[in-house]
Amino acid sequence: MDIKKFLNGALGRPEKGDTVEYFNLKSRVSGYILTKAQQNSPTAGYNYEADITRFWEEFQKLKESCGYSLSFNTIMMKVLVEGLKVAPKLNAHIKFNTTSSCGTLVMKKHIDVAMPVVLDNGETFPVKVKETENKSLKELSEQINELLERMKQTNIDKVMFDVITQRTVGLMLSGAVVPTVAQTVTGYVGKHKVAKLKGLFHPAPRDGSMLFMDELNEGSVCLTNWGVLYDGLNGNVTYTPLLYPQTFLMAMGGVKESDYAFRNEKGEVDIGTKKLLPITLMFDHRIGAFNDVMPFIKKLDEIFRNPEIIREW
Repeated sequence: MDIKKFLNGALGRPEKGDTVEYFNLKSRVSGYILTKAQQNSPTAGYNYEADITRFWEEFQKLKESCGYSLSFNTIMMKVLVEGLKVAPKLNAHIKFNTTSSCGTLVMKKHIDVAMPVVLDNGETFPVKVKETENKSLKELSEQINELLERMKQTNIDKVMFDVITQRTVGLMLSGAVVPTVAQTVTGYVGKHKVAKLKGLFHPAPRDGSMLFMDELNEGSVCLTNWGVLYDGLNGNVTYTPLLYPQTFLMAMGGVKESDYAFRNEKGEVDIGTKKLLPITLMFDHRIGAFNDVMPFIKKLDEIFRNPEIIREW
C-alpha cells in the first residue's frame, strides 16, 4: 500500500495535477460572513413570482422621459425600500446567545442596502447604498452611479484589509481569542497569507474619490439580482444565505415572459403575454413568523398593481 497516497486521501488533500486557488481578501471576508450566516441564522425562504407587466411598461416610459440614468436595479431597490418601511423587523440586525437563549433585535434607523456589484475581474462584491429611505429615484440613481465610479478608483484589497482588521478586533473584543489569533496569523504567514501589499495601513483619501470601509460592510439589508449575470436566466433563486447579522434579503432572477389565456371584453378566450419577475425573500425566522413578512409582500403587490406610483418617486 502507498502510505502517502492513503494518508493524502484520508486528509482530503489535492491530488497531483489539481489546481489549488487560495482565498484572496474579498473571498475571505465574504466567506466569513456567509459561514457565520449558515451557523447563526435559521433562515426561511419564500418564492414570490411578481406579475410586473404594467410595472415594466411604466418603468420603460419613465426611463425614457426622466432625464437621468435609471436602471431596473435602481427602481427595484426603491421597491425594496418602500416595502421595508412597512415591515421594520426586516431592516434589522439580530444577535442571539445560544447558551442563554437571550436575543436582541435592533431595528435600524436607516435603510442601508448592500448591493453586490460585478467587478472588472468577474468577481462580485457588495457595496452599501446608505440612507435610502428618503431618497427620490433620481437621488438614488445618482448615488449608485457615484458609488460605481468611486469603486473604479479604489484599491479594493486595501479597503478589504481594513474590513478584515475591524472584524478581527470585533472577535477579540467578544472574547473569541483562538479565532482572533488564527485569522491574524494566517493573514501574514503560510499559504493563505493575504497581507502582502505595500501601504495597507494608509487609509484612502477623504476627498470622496474612493470607497471607504463602511461602504463595503453588510449594511442593514441586502438586494441581489442574479438576472444581470445572464440574460437568458430561466429559473428562481431557491436559497441564498443572509449577510449576518441581517434579518432579510431579497434576490431577483431574470425577467421572463409567459403566455396566458384570458377572456377579453367580448367574453372570448384570448392569449396574452405577461412579464414575470421571480423574487426570493429570505428572512431570519427568529424575528417572528411569516406574518412579519406579509406587510412587505402586500406593499409589493400594491406597487405592481398600481405602477403609476413610480412617477411620484
